[in-house]
Amino acid sequence: MAGTSAGIVAGLTAAAVGAVGFLAYQASAAAPANLRGLPGPTASPAVAATKAPRDKRNPTALPTGSGRGERVVYSVDDDRVWLVGPNGRVQHTFRVRPGSVDPPPDTYEVTSRSNAITGTDGTPVEHVVRFTSVGDVVVGFSAAVGETVSAPDPSVKTGGIREERRDGEEMWKFATIGVPVVVIR
Repeated sequence: MAGTSAGIVAGLTAAAVGAVGFLAYQASAAAPANLRGLPGPTASPAVAATKAPRDKRNPTALPTGSGRGERVVYSVDDDRVWLVGPNGRVQHTFRVRPGSVDPPPDTYEVTSRSNAITGTDGTPVEHVVRFTSVGDVVVGFSAAVGETVSAPDPSVKTGGIREERRDGEEMWKFATIGVPVVVIR
């Protein structure tokens, strides 16, 4: 009987070690390239915490110092997003309504996407493009389904940066996994 118990324990241990190894492989394969030691995105690696210079004559112009190459640029001070193509030209820009939690200025990558979910505030949203977390709050862009963008409930910690639906569609087409997201002031 002792031989049978030892065999069962050995079998369960081997299965557990194999499962952990498989999950570790999945986690490393899903991690952004820069966390796996591979080359990261083409945008500049860091963004200064000071406010990026603006064109006072054209407030919707892409701020200088917001990186290079294909990227999403999000200004937490101006509540504006720019979708910038590989040639450095703005393909689309629009206003957003941020949640109650802002990401710090830095360069991130799109890490996950969902076509439709319910936001942390209970609002059905679509075209969700996530790029970071602040503490336990996931931060990303999304469009509310069937309604216009409304002010977030300040008592709920949300990282949803809400777009109008037409802007959410543009973001969804543009911001695939691995595309840099540059957050500026």
